[in-house]
Amino acid sequence: MAEFVRHPHVVVHPPALDGSRRVSVDDRALGVATHLDDVVEILRLVDLDRVEVEETDLIDWQGGGAEDWPGLSWDLT
Repeated sequence: MAEFVRHPHVVVHPPALDGSRRVSVDDRALGVATHLDDVVEILRLVDLDRVEVEETDLIDWQGGGAEDWPGLSWDLT
């Protein structure tokens, strides 16, 4: 019989007003990312460095994908 392998549920939360995004695994907060490289580093610190952050199904990108890092826009025109 095949052994069930449990994968962590990684969530990159929707962007905050400053464009940062919280990162959590299985309801445990890991940190705050301001860029895709931050997500990679946060996951590396918890031994998930083999995850291809832009292509994996292990990450639930909420409020936008790996390319969405909006910051505050001060349109004064």
